Amino acid sequence: MPEQVPASPPTRGQAQAAATAFLSLFAIVGLALYGLPFFYDFMVKDFGWTRAQVTSGNALSKLVVGPLFGFAAGWFVDRFGPRRLMIAGVLLAGVALVGLGSIRSLTGFYFFYLCNAIGYVCGGPLPNQVLLSRWFTTARGRAMGLAYLGIGLGGALVPFLGVWLTARFGWQGALRALGIVIVVVAMPMVLLVREAPPDASGDPRAAAAPPPPLGGVLRAPAFYLLLLGSMCSIAAVGGTNQNLKLFLSLDHGYSQGNAARVASLVLASSLVGRLAMGWLADRLPKKHVMLLIYVLVAGSIPLLFLGASPRTVYPFAIVFGLGLGGEYMVIPLMAAELFGVRVLGRAMGVILTADGVAEALAPVLVGRLRDVSGSYASGFAALIGFALTGAVAIALLPRPARAQDPVLEPAPARAT
Repeated sequence: MPEQVPASPPTRGQAQAAATAFLSLFAIVGLALYGLPFFYDFMVKDFGWTRAQVTSGNALSKLVVGPLFGFAAGWFVDRFGPRRLMIAGVLLAGVALVGLGSIRSLTGFYFFYLCNAIGYVCGGPLPNQVLLSRWFTTARGRAMGLAYLGIGLGGALVPFLGVWLTARFGWQGALRALGIVIVVVAMPMVLLVREAPPDASGDPRAAAAPPPPLGGVLRAPAFYLLLLGSMCSIAAVGGTNQNLKLFLSLDHGYSQGNAARVASLVLASSLVGRLAMGWLADRLPKKHVMLLIYVLVAGSIPLLFLGASPRTVYPFAIVFGLGLGGEYMVIPLMAAELFGVRVLGRAMGVILTADGVAEALAPVLVGRLRDVSGSYASGFAALIGFALTGAVAIALLPRPARAQDPVLEPAPARAT
C-alpha cells in the first residue's frame, strides 16, 4: 500500500487547474461529444439520412482523427504544455456544433464531425489529464475524479438543454447555441490556467524544461501491458454502452422512457464510480483499483444473459456504471505512476489513439454478431472476454520503480 501523506488544502493554482479541467470536460465531452446523438433523429427525419449514416460520424472520426492527431497532440502537450492545445480544442468543438447546426449535406456533416473529433483530442481528456497530473501528486486520484464529474454532468444536462433549446430555436438553432455555450463555459478558465506549478525551488523554468525522450517508455513491457489492458477494457465498455438501448428496446420491447431510466441509472452510478475510484486510487495501489474496475465491468455483463427484467437490468446498470465511471479516469493515473508526468502526454497520446480504435470497432463487432446470430449472446460473450483479457494484462503490470514527484523527475517502469 502506498505511503499515506496527510492531506493539505489545495493551493489556488490546484483549484484553478481542477476547475479548468472540470469545465473543459463538461463542455467538450459532456456537451459536444455526448450531446450530438440527441439530434440524430432530427437529421434522419429532415434530411432522409439512414441511421447508419448518422451514427458513422463518431466511428469515422475516431478511426481517422485518432491515428493522425493523437500522438501529435501528446507530443505538443509534453513540449509546450496543455493550455494552448486546450484553447484550440475549445474553439474547434464550438465551431463544430455551430457548423453541424448549419449543414444540409453529408459532406458537411462528416467535415464538422471531424472538427469535433479534433476538438476532443486537443481539449478533451488528454491535455486535462496532463494538467491535473502536473498540479496534483498525493491527491491526483480525487482531483481526476472530481474533474471527470464534468463529463457525467454535461452528458446528463444536454438532453434537457437540447429539448429546451429545440423548442425555442429548432434543432439546428439548438446545436448552434450549444456551440456558443461550449466556448463561453470553457474558454475563460483555459485562458487563465497555468501550465504547471514551479518546482520545489520556486523556479518555474524547471517544469518547462524539454521533456525526456519517449524511447524508454516504448521499450518497457509495462507500456504494452497497459496499452492492451486499456484497449480491451474500453472495447468492453464501449461495446456494451452503445448496444444497450438496442438490446433493451428492440430485443426486449422496452419503451423509450424505460430504456432512458436504465441509461440514467448507468450515468448516476458512473458519477459515484468516478468519485469512489478516484478516492481509492489515492489510498490503494492504482493497479488494484484498475483490476477492481475491470472486474466490475466483466462481472456486470453476464447479468444481461439472464434477460431484461428489472431484477437483472437494474443491478447491471449499477455495477456497470460504477466500472464505467472509473474506467477512463484510472488509465492516466496508472500511466503517470509507471512512466512519470513529463512523458505522460505522448504516452497517453498513443494509448488514447489505440483506445479510440477499440471503442469505435467493438460496438460494430457486437452489432454484427447480433445481426448474424439473431442474439446478443455471442457479442456479450466477446465483451466479457475483452474485459477479462484486459484484467490479465493489468495484473501483469510491475510496481513503479520508486516513489517520487513525477513532475520533476519521471520514473521509468521496471521490466518484470
